[in-house]
Amino acid sequence: MSLTEKAIELIQANKISSTEVSDVLGKKGHIERVRALNPGQFVAGEVAFIYAVNDSNYEVHRQIADADLKGKIVFVYNVNCSRAIFGSLVAKYLLLYKGAKAIVVNGKLRDAHTLIKEKYQIWLEDVSPVGCVNYPNGEDLSREEYESLKEKYEGSIMVCDDSGVVMIPKDKIDEKLLTKLEFIEFQEDIWFYCVDTLKMSTFDTVCKKKYLEGDILDKNLLKKLDDFQNNL
Repeated sequence: MSLTEKAIELIQANKISSTEVSDVLGKKGHIERVRALNPGQFVAGEVAFIYAVNDSNYEVHRQIADADLKGKIVFVYNVNCSRAIFGSLVAKYLLLYKGAKAIVVNGKLRDAHTLIKEKYQIWLEDVSPVGCVNYPNGEDLSREEYESLKEKYEGSIMVCDDSGVVMIPKDKIDEKLLTKLEFIEFQEDIWFYCVDTLKMSTFDTVCKKKYLEGDILDKNLLKKLDDFQNNL
């Protein structure tokens, strides 16, 4: 199993939220303005990069036709598209027939009534009834622009939930990432234990970390915390 697969499995199995993943990345990674269309969903997966340009979805149709998207999060990157890039037909094709895990679009989609009714795993900026044209429209991306964007996004990991979407860049997917993800989950468990069970204030728990003092926590928990700190 690759490190990417291990990270996705860890995130998915433990429902490590986009909030926690952003913390692991040093409060970074947020795909700005993108939100969940349908609440209550959680998806983590490897990214397949697709782009749309100049209010046309021609390139989207062309790129997805032969792409292997099974189990991937399809990230549709918006380049100068103010209209809805696609709607229910393409969404169904991607999620049902191509086997994609989810769709993330830093732009608009249409047919919102169907996308919501079907509870599709979609994260987007907004919806609109006005769609893109389905033929080339103006100048395409240069080869250099395309390769740069693909290198940045393809093969990264996205974590999508009600708080939004966070991307883990490829150069951050290593053994240290796995340790940090395990640590953030363990730390959250301790914080909630301190507040819920021990009735400590959030100030004493999060800021002062008073659970490290005296015998507030079991020695085994303190040792596990120490082991994590030594490996971060």
